[in-house]
Amino acid sequence: MAGRRRVAGSGVVALCLLLVSLVGCGGRSATDSAKADVQRVLDRRATAVLDRDRAAFVRTGALSWFGNLGAVPLAAWSYRVTAVHRTGSTATADAELGYRVEGYDTAPVTVGRTLNLSRDAHGRWYVDAELPAHKTAQQLWDQGEVTVVRGAHSLVLGVGQSGETLHRYAELADHAVPAVSAAWGTGWSRHVVVLVPKSLDGMAGLLGSPASSYRGIAAVTTGETGAPARAPADRIIVNPDAYGVLGGVGKQVVLTHETTHVATRAATSAATPLWLSEGYADWIGYLGTGRTPSEAAPELWRAVTDGQVPAALPDDRDFGFTGDATKLAKAYEGGWMACRFIAEHWGDARLRTFYRAVGGHEKRAGAVEDAMSQVLGTTPEAFTERWRGYLRAQLA
Repeated sequence: MAGRRRVAGSGVVALCLLLVSLVGCGGRSATDSAKADVQRVLDRRATAVLDRDRAAFVRTGALSWFGNLGAVPLAAWSYRVTAVHRTGSTATADAELGYRVEGYDTAPVTVGRTLNLSRDAHGRWYVDAELPAHKTAQQLWDQGEVTVVRGAHSLVLGVGQSGETLHRYAELADHAVPAVSAAWGTGWSRHVVVLVPKSLDGMAGLLGSPASSYRGIAAVTTGETGAPARAPADRIIVNPDAYGVLGGVGKQVVLTHETTHVATRAATSAATPLWLSEGYADWIGYLGTGRTPSEAAPELWRAVTDGQVPAALPDDRDFGFTGDATKLAKAYEGGWMACRFIAEHWGDARLRTFYRAVGGHEKRAGAVEDAMSQVLGTTPEAFTERWRGYLRAQLA
């Protein structure tokens, strides 16, 4: 018995020695250990970013985009390692980066990041590169040094843009915010963050989509691209190529339109059809511009004057950025005319109430029908016929 105990004990010791590099005898696996070690490196990296400590950042790895971020006002920056894929002295880590822009974000914005790491002779991990995770959008500082301009109601961040250019964006945004509040109300943040990349390609990178999807689009709001309705932050992302060719009124309409999306996000849901969300944003955007229906809706004007009055309100599919440009323009114009019709016949306040009532539904089915019945006292069929008559009267 004594001999057996000695043999068994030796076996346990031998087994531990054999497996210690993989799991440790009663300890963590090598992968778990690497994950914890990498997390500690990224914790130090996050602190260095918030402290603007270049030397401390370099001690965690390559300088990378650190200098690009210097002017961005940050209230929070942290990483959470979700996986480590190790091969000898190198590894790839998947992490969630959470950051918050001071004074603008109500909670951290979370984005996926991929980090390439290497381990030195002393067992210390260093970051060789940090990139957007696969199929994840870039952040503005991934594209170059960020210039920051503060407005009264706006924060404009740009790459490859002059300070003078960014100041003009801030002026337009500062005009848009009170204009939206006057029409929608003040129950929103009443400030906006505007991102101005160097080009269309930069815009596409910030949206994680092909440039061809946004070639003729002057600007979008991140809420339009699938973020949840109560996301902690919206960003207005400008396509400087398309935006730059607009006139003064057009530029203001676009910024006011996108600001409306920021203001109405909490009241916009999966139940809200695009003709209403886009039409309402255009309705506020065009307020006070003096633009007539034929001037603001030229494609729809051409169709109506040719006797081709739309048979129905625009469908969500009509708003696809990659589709026919004329069809897209008519969809926006049709939504705007529908909201303009409601405002003229039921009043601005009833239009606002209708918007909130539709968005208050959890699902699309029945949302417009119920809101039209309860708020406007009509049906979708009757409304559509009256809207078609309104188009004829205004555009023919």
